[in-house]
Amino acid sequence: MNKFLKSALCAAFAMMSVQSGLACTNVLVTKGASKDGSVLVTYAADSHQLYGELYFTPAGFFKPGIMLNVTEWDTGRFLGQIPQIGRTYQTVGNMNEHQVIITETTYGGRPELYDPDGIMDYGSLIYITLQRARTAREAIQIIADLANEYGYASSGESFSIADKDEVWIMELIGKGSKLDRKGRNVRKGIVWVAARVPDGYICAHANQARITNIDFDDPENWLYSEDVVDFAREMGYFEGTDEEFSFCDAYAPLNFGALRGCEARVWSAFNILCDGVIGDRPADEYLDFAMGYNADNRLPLFVKPSEKVSLKDVADVMRDHFEGSPMDMTVDAGAGGHHTPYRWRPMEFEYDGKTYVNERAIATQQTGFWIVCQSRSWLPDEIGGVIWFGTDDAATSCLTPVYTTVNEIPGCIKVGNGSMLEYSPTSLFWVTNRIANFAYMLYDRIEPEVREVIDARENTAIEEQPEIDAAALKILGETPTEESIAATRDFLTSYSIAQAQSLFDTWKELDIYLLVKYMDGNVKKENGHGTFLNNGYSDRIPASPDQPGYSDKWKEVVAKDAGEVLEVK
Repeated sequence: MNKFLKSALCAAFAMMSVQSGLACTNVLVTKGASKDGSVLVTYAADSHQLYGELYFTPAGFFKPGIMLNVTEWDTGRFLGQIPQIGRTYQTVGNMNEHQVIITETTYGGRPELYDPDGIMDYGSLIYITLQRARTAREAIQIIADLANEYGYASSGESFSIADKDEVWIMELIGKGSKLDRKGRNVRKGIVWVAARVPDGYICAHANQARITNIDFDDPENWLYSEDVVDFAREMGYFEGTDEEFSFCDAYAPLNFGALRGCEARVWSAFNILCDGVIGDRPADEYLDFAMGYNADNRLPLFVKPSEKVSLKDVADVMRDHFEGSPMDMTVDAGAGGHHTPYRWRPMEFEYDGKTYVNERAIATQQTGFWIVCQSRSWLPDEIGGVIWFGTDDAATSCLTPVYTTVNEIPGCIKVGNGSMLEYSPTSLFWVTNRIANFAYMLYDRIEPEVREVIDARENTAIEEQPEIDAAALKILGETPTEESIAATRDFLTSYSIAQAQSLFDTWKELDIYLLVKYMDGNVKKENGHGTFLNNGYSDRIPASPDQPGYSDKWKEVVAKDAGEVLEVK
């Protein structure tokens, strides 16, 4: 390949990878930090192009010589083939049958480290590794081995990797391309580091590398590539001793965008779950870091929450728009007349010679799907793993539980039921999208109604989970057999399908109700039990609707902009 062309492709693909993946948020909760002893990992697949569907790969046995096609996860681009292994494990979304969890956020990093000839993209690393790993530590090694053997086809990534006992954050980046005389890339592979989150602590990452110094003398809690420091020296990214080395500063240096667009989300998650105190300091003391003004005032990698965290707690963190902070997206003029907490892209805009930002909160409007993964050490693998799955905006969608040993995926979230280019009336993604887009119109009125339904359903599902687990345990028996395992899987499949279908039906009804109630910016009066008041003469004509108007902030802006024309004199 022409050297110039190869370089151009390298840059293009690196930018493509960053743009397609640069939008996710993860919160990691160790079992000692959760209320019920679960390991919890959240993930929002925030992409303008990804669809809301739940991936499913059954376990399999393969003969020697079988090859596995590798396709770039978020583009569909074919990358190559690798040998399939003899035995694979079942995966449901970002979990497998052994309760292993892998999620990610893209941080990009140094663009020259992209390898245009790599075969393993970050998405394929996730889903292939889930098919092969029984523990988090195994997963870390498999990811490293796959990327090193076949080449890494993406930009810098932070992975959340967990099982029922341990939680890790792994950060990696490629080494670029340097060809020998035979055209082989002598830099093929990755540099990486993985840090175990101490039990009783939480972690978070949001499209920026966060690991700084490495404890090279603690193999129980730190894993890394042998050349993680030496390669940085070779490339001129670092000078100094091993003890002074910082992975983030070498491979993904901080800038304003990394802080304001990424680390601000970490700050907000910590602020919420630590009740305003991060470590031993008030959260507000880190605001200059989160807002991009002081890169030296770095957030800690791990923090202890103010109290143990529930599944509902972390789900609600994923719905955050910086409420109550200086970056609150519901209060400035950009929120319009109804406090809409979203800003359309791009994230920066110029006006009158100055550049401004649109805030990037944890919750965003371009989410394909979002999840809370739950691993539970006190239950057998046939029952312990649950992926709580939602589609579209986290703030206006509801999670539904799907056990990781199900035989099939509920139809409303199954792969193939619609796409970003094909509307499907039976797809949960599309009905949640309808409600979210409608809510943008009168957000301060509609969102509270949606949130009431969300909270009721999620709380009910969480409360009944011990009952479902107990029923499954009874079916499984003290000494599981093939028959009892199959029966347990059938039971959990039926439950997961019923829950998802019930959610879909509820959202279909909610969609119609909200349309009737809020059409044209009006608000129809109700009897208080879901029916609407008529005008007193005809049951086909509503009572005169309320007209809520606009917020004072909106009135102020309009008055300043066009007051001379609009003022009543």
